[in-house]
Amino acid sequence: MSAQGTAATGQVEHMLRQVTPGRFDAYEALLRALADPAGGRVWMLLWHGQPGSPDVRYGAMEVEGLGYVPCVTSAQELAVSGWNRAHDVTPAVEVARSLYPERLGIWLNPHAPGGGVGIPWPDLRRIATGLDRMPAGPLRLSEPAVEIPQFYALLTQHAHRTPAVRSLRRAWVQPSVGVAYLAVGLDLYDGSPASVDAARAMMRQAVAAVPEGLPVSTVALSDDYDPVALWMRAASRPFYDREAHVGAPAAPGYGYPQPGSAPR
Repeated sequence: MSAQGTAATGQVEHMLRQVTPGRFDAYEALLRALADPAGGRVWMLLWHGQPGSPDVRYGAMEVEGLGYVPCVTSAQELAVSGWNRAHDVTPAVEVARSLYPERLGIWLNPHAPGGGVGIPWPDLRRIATGLDRMPAGPLRLSEPAVEIPQFYALLTQHAHRTPAVRSLRRAWVQPSVGVAYLAVGLDLYDGSPASVDAARAMMRQAVAAVPEGLPVSTVALSDDYDPVALWMRAASRPFYDREAHVGAPAAPGYGYPQPGSAPR
């Protein structure tokens, strides 16, 4: 390994030692060290097969209902662990890309005093796709309490004029590191570039009604790996639903006959 790679490995192990319960800032620093393209390597423990073979299988462990693949952070830790099967030294970014779609995380140095540190699959996804693109977990998610009726009214109007949009949902997201923000969930009829561009234009038109200083983000409800989208789909109701709107009967009033009345 090059001197640069050795330094990056040392940074991973240094940040790993800083992680303690409640130290989300240290945990985020560990994720940044793992995501470092100049290093951030991990020693994957192979339960079966050799590096590069088609039948290779990682070890496996489960903690609190979540699956993890055990690994170590250096050749020294590998020696201390007592692992006597094959291993594969791999950039953590590549490991993250291969594991998070299977909803598997990695567990660093499970042999170490205290049991090591687990990186669950949502954080592997952040490593794979960019740490700044998704909020730092664990997340606190709830219905928004902030009152911004003008924004919701304007967004609903623009959504109704945007045929690509099926429905909209919302959530208040409090990351473990960073400021809380309002998330708008976009349920589109399809994920084509034209539909995505139309939804972005809709948001740009409505965001002018957001009070200054209130962060707003969007999330695709079709994303099966986004924790905010998963929460919205399971725990919230649409504040705009095109199909419900179209199917609703017209309210009685001027221009509409009252129920049971005959035309004159």
